[in-house]
Amino acid sequence: MLSRSVNGSLDVTTMGLGGTGLGNMYRATEPQDAFATVQAAYEAGIRYFDTAPVYGFGLAESRLGEAIRSLPRKDIVISSKVGYDLVPIPDSEMTPQLWDKAPPFRAEFDYSRNGVLRSIEGTLKRLGTDHVDMLAIHDPDEALHFAPGEDPYARSRFREAMEGAYPVLEDLRAQGVVKAIGVGINQWQMLRDFVVAGRFDYFLLAGRYTLLEQEPLADLMPACAARGTKIVIGGPYNSGILATGAKQGATFNTRAAPPAVLERVARIEAVCARHGVPLPAAALQFPLGHPLVISVIPGARSVAELEQNLAYIRQPIPADLWSELKTEGLVAAEAPLPDGKAA
Repeated sequence: MLSRSVNGSLDVTTMGLGGTGLGNMYRATEPQDAFATVQAAYEAGIRYFDTAPVYGFGLAESRLGEAIRSLPRKDIVISSKVGYDLVPIPDSEMTPQLWDKAPPFRAEFDYSRNGVLRSIEGTLKRLGTDHVDMLAIHDPDEALHFAPGEDPYARSRFREAMEGAYPVLEDLRAQGVVKAIGVGINQWQMLRDFVVAGRFDYFLLAGRYTLLEQEPLADLMPACAARGTKIVIGGPYNSGILATGAKQGATFNTRAAPPAVLERVARIEAVCARHGVPLPAAALQFPLGHPLVISVIPGARSVAELEQNLAYIRQPIPADLWSELKTEGLVAAEAPLPDGKAA
């Protein structure tokens, strides 16, 4: 598995393992499957694992920690996040939510210094390690996903994050406690503000620079290039449709895909079919064509799902496929394209 540099002192593999599946996102993952998935990822050459306290209310971190206990810690890069406080609640107060069969907690936003330090302490305890390599400010817009047409700044905690969380992370980096700091978010617009407000090593951008969406090219990417901020891509399948294709029930950003998205994906899928390439393979490899993108981190909740992602990242893709997507107006004309060496 190839690696790319975060900041000159830290490298990550070009494919990492996203942690939402380990945290029972949408449906429960059996503990033994979570353990086997992490172990299989390491055996396949993956050395970058992303997680967060809010993923399954601590479940994803605990499961990752258990799975890496027998692995050489110095060979593994772990990124986690701060910004959520996990508050214990009685079982009777548990309600249906994003995380299936999660422990009895509720998540409250907390970007204060004490909140961030408490969050890091909890992360280290759950992971069973004395350090994490990368830390990101998590969801400073209070939103997992936005409704169509919603102002991406409507729910901003930018000031709280920069005044509370950022100085703590900056101090930890200066002391060498963490090697890289960033922001993890599901929209790109607010990152334009973060990139000039602080000195961030990376942004974990979920779903917004994909085979289906390239809006950040015009504004965010040049700003990141000027500041030396790298990009990790989460949600490379746009929460489903770039993995399943434009079929009935396909999801886009966790909602039913609208007709315009279904039509566009069907056209992309047709181009892929003409070149004998699975749509998910093109989706997984496309973001890595950009020189700022250092890793894509699809989630997996089983060894079978992981092996499928590995097959996609290693799938040979002819240059003519990318050229046709551009000719058809399905990929931005200015988008850098993969060179065939993604894995």
